[in-house]
Amino acid sequence: MPDRSLSRPRAVVPARAMRALIVCTPIVGMLIVGTLIVWALGVCAARAADPPASTQAPAPAGNPATAQELPQVVVIANAPLSGLGLPANEIPANVQTADSRQMQRQQSLDLADYLNAGFSGVSASGSAANPFQMDVNYHGFTASPLLGTPEGLSVYVDGVRVNESFGDTVNWDLIPQAAISTVTLMSGSNPVFGLNTLGGALLLRTKSGHDNPGTGFEATGGSFGRRSFEGETGGELGNFDYFVTATLFDESGWRDLSASRVRQGFGKAGWQNERTDIDLSYSYADTRLHGNGATPQSMLEYRRQASYTPDLTANLLNFVNLAGSQFLTGTLLLSGNVYYRRLTTTGSNTNVNDGYLSDNYSGPPLDCTASPGSVTALDYCAPGQSATGRLTQSTTGAGVQLTDSRQLFGLPNQAIVGGDFSHSTNTFVQAQQFGTLAADRTLIYAASAFNDPTVISLSGGSRTYGAYLTDTLSTSKRLHFTVAVRYGRNAETLAGYSLNTVLGPGFGQSNPLAGDHTFSRLNPAVGFTLTSGEAWTLYANYNEASRAPTVIELGCSNPAVPCGLPNAFAGDPNLAQVVARTEELGIRGTLPGGQALWSADVFHTINTDDIQFVATATNAGYFANFGGTRRQGLDLALGGRAGGLEWRMIYSLVAATFRSAFELSSPSNSTADAAGNIRVRAGDRIPLIPRNSARLLLDYAPGEHWSLGASALAVSGSYLRGNENGLNRAGATSAGGAYIAGSGWIAGYAVVDLHASLRLGKHAEIFARLVNLFDREYSTAGFLTRNAFTARGSFIPAPANWTNENALSPAQPRALWAGVRIRLK
Repeated sequence: MPDRSLSRPRAVVPARAMRALIVCTPIVGMLIVGTLIVWALGVCAARAADPPASTQAPAPAGNPATAQELPQVVVIANAPLSGLGLPANEIPANVQTADSRQMQRQQSLDLADYLNAGFSGVSASGSAANPFQMDVNYHGFTASPLLGTPEGLSVYVDGVRVNESFGDTVNWDLIPQAAISTVTLMSGSNPVFGLNTLGGALLLRTKSGHDNPGTGFEATGGSFGRRSFEGETGGELGNFDYFVTATLFDESGWRDLSASRVRQGFGKAGWQNERTDIDLSYSYADTRLHGNGATPQSMLEYRRQASYTPDLTANLLNFVNLAGSQFLTGTLLLSGNVYYRRLTTTGSNTNVNDGYLSDNYSGPPLDCTASPGSVTALDYCAPGQSATGRLTQSTTGAGVQLTDSRQLFGLPNQAIVGGDFSHSTNTFVQAQQFGTLAADRTLIYAASAFNDPTVISLSGGSRTYGAYLTDTLSTSKRLHFTVAVRYGRNAETLAGYSLNTVLGPGFGQSNPLAGDHTFSRLNPAVGFTLTSGEAWTLYANYNEASRAPTVIELGCSNPAVPCGLPNAFAGDPNLAQVVARTEELGIRGTLPGGQALWSADVFHTINTDDIQFVATATNAGYFANFGGTRRQGLDLALGGRAGGLEWRMIYSLVAATFRSAFELSSPSNSTADAAGNIRVRAGDRIPLIPRNSARLLLDYAPGEHWSLGASALAVSGSYLRGNENGLNRAGATSAGGAYIAGSGWIAGYAVVDLHASLRLGKHAEIFARLVNLFDREYSTAGFLTRNAFTARGSFIPAPANWTNENALSPAQPRALWAGVRIRLK
């Protein structure tokens, strides 16, 4: 059946929305420029008749420093480590929150799945084609588990940044959803949250036995051979508390060779009284994920379950975090943490060999029917190659933070000063070999004395230092000003060798890899909120953040020696760090009667010195600074409760474009020149970032015993990677003479999910989730590629007959899962 995501409707951008965006951007600038002046005037002219409001939300009983650990969001975290937080009406940013009960009701597979279903400005794409390896995009910035993806979001778990050191990647399979107490997504380039906070920060707090007592079990099964089990227990023993949870998940998958196995464990032990809070937690994860990646369109049209070349990723995580806080006085809170995180990743993948019968070969004639008599002959005659690697990342870090809630100039004020340090070491080893491709596209190794593996051994590390200050001053009960600044310094080293049997200077000769780079920057932020109680809150901000080039980017930045990901590394010319500058203006509030919440937010972010992976062939390329990009748009949300019905409507516009012209290789694009390059212009859209998305969420619970829910998600189309210039046309012929069958476009889609639950007495509950109710066939990611297989999956021995077409990552078809949940108090 043809893939209905292959048609290309025109994306329609609401004219009023764009006019509002254009008008509001300079308004944000003027508001921010005047912020410090208004602040000073507000301090001097604060009226005695208008008593100042406290900058702290009403504290829960007991230790107020534990408010961020509660199972509901009481205050908003305004710094990485645990503290007093601030009420939402004093945060000058678009803040979205969720708690464990909401996630349980939605029955999402993992955190990425939940964010995609219910958070404004978020979209998820399955580049790896595994449900635990989604790319999460927020306002056009990405948190992805895939090496080489420009990472623009920071993710924190209990104050520890969990972007991995080797590529700033985020592994969603290592975050146990069963252990999450609250989720906070904060927009903008807030410098307080450090590296990679270009578009936002995702803050996760885990459960404790103090606030999650009792024992529970959950078992689920259904489509695609899915079987999962979760168990948890928690409680208190005087001032001590404990919480433990474990998850076992297995699935055969709906596509060929797409099985997943996930083992997660989390435990926390704590001690607290009115002044002190100490928590020691341990996270463990052992996952084995098969990701088929994108598959050529012709193969999906013939059989949607088909895979192109299967990949395997196995992660093993051990993560220990000791965190604590102590009230030094009634207004001084000292917080800190010490942690150790070790992640070992092994992986294997199979690809078509770019050197197979290559036109670039200039040696003597070769007979590929005979046994290859040299490494060069093996490279020329072998249609496939495999890469097997092992990456070990170890990070040790610590942080300290002091919160001072004393008055300033007689006005309520909260000041936070903090610092953090982390030291990471990375070791990467990989071997590549040649062979032929089996019917399922796995590799049969070539029996040749010259099939010695290409070996890459890379070691590197980073030392990251940071110091930050944020201060919120309330000049009245309605007006609150925030200023923040962070200084960050990141030193990265690279050492190792590459024993390259094909691309290097010769068999058995090693190429040294070495580099030493230091990056530093002072990033500021300023903003304010103007509130009218619960009716509305107006906010505006300007902030800056940066990210340093990662070890993998520095080790693959030489255009003369392109590399794969993560297939090879070469010398490392210097790269500049990426800097994001964000302006934001928004308003949020409640409708009369307090039965509905609404919000509107406009954002504008400019990145300078963005880093792009510039492809030079199907599986090779290099990283380079190429100029700037822009993300701008708006978020609109309206939700409320009427009787037993809870509802929410969300619309998001994200316009993500390149702001600098550059050239990159894309031989499967119809506009490619004779060398296979395309020209990207300023204003061209960034691929795989949908411009429009809309969500509708409904939950109906007429009583305590049963509930029904539905979620609808509609997403507009986007360009595929390889069509960065947006000019590719199916049916055209490139300047190099290649016929182009792919459109370079992925169509929009709309999908509906259902969920339900029924209580059986006091302790038992049955539940079910139906995804993709109408069984829509759609895709969420992809790129232009050269396909070496027929629609049935047979290898085409003559490269001249390979097709240039879309490669797409198909979304799963209709599926049903059901389970039972037992809860004992």
